[in-house]
Amino acid sequence: MIIWIASYPKSGNTWVRSFLTAYYFCENGIFDISKLNLIEDYPNLQFFKEKVKQGEIHKHWEASQKDICDQKKVKFLKTHNSLITAFGNDFTKPKYSLGVIYIIRDPRNVITSVKNHNDLDSYDEALKFMQDENKVLEDYPYLNNYAKTNIVNSWRINYKSWLSNKSFRRVTIKYEDMVKDPTQTFEKLVVFVNTLMKFDNKIDQKKLKNAIDSTNFKSLQNIENAGKFGENVYSLKDNRKIKFFYQGPENNWKKNLDENMIKKMNEYYKNDLKFFQYEN
Repeated sequence: MIIWIASYPKSGNTWVRSFLTAYYFCENGIFDISKLNLIEDYPNLQFFKEKVKQGEIHKHWEASQKDICDQKKVKFLKTHNSLITAFGNDFTKPKYSLGVIYIIRDPRNVITSVKNHNDLDSYDEALKFMQDENKVLEDYPYLNNYAKTNIVNSWRINYKSWLSNKSFRRVTIKYEDMVKDPTQTFEKLVVFVNTLMKFDNKIDQKKLKNAIDSTNFKSLQNIENAGKFGENVYSLKDNRKIKFFYQGPENNWKKNLDENMIKKMNEYYKNDLKFFQYEN
């Protein structure tokens, strides 16, 4: 069975994935970057027996997830895919999914990370990226294999697809809560996972503290700066390595965005911002 760690890109998925790796797979909860790959990115090459053609990733979802579940183990998987049905194929089904951790982040902060990560020239371009209802992210096209294709859709469609589906046991984590109160937020996450796994719900407080401390933004940034983080992307413009852990908690839309962009985003995301209590 699969426990999904799902989010729109640049919303804190790698942070949550790192914490879970530290708490569940590392001695005393102290994060070991070499174990991060125990929580794999889905979809990806290793999950498919056949080469995936462009535009046909949906044909491979079910068979690959059945193979995962046939191993009779619980597996965490990270994804940015929306919880959609494409040409009659569901991204996932309750019979393959033990539960869902969904991470949400204020879109006014997501936009700066999206702009940096994709090496976009302007915030207008980044907003267009986030509003694209048909957005698809492809990797490995140079191998003529589209196994790492995420149908992310728009920021709004992505979160609504996961949060509106009542067929899955789910916990929703706000990026801002991980920053403001990591102990309470990550405790909530551990209780959810332990409940799914039918573990004892007693939390190892020392392990929890170690996992939080060793996966905070500064710690992850130091790992990247030391050249030990292997998931960087490179600019398509000049092949420059793009910083993955960019601004983190220092990413503040009030400082980064000009008045026009703030107005534009506040209007477009008015109902979403209220729903998540980012605005009154």
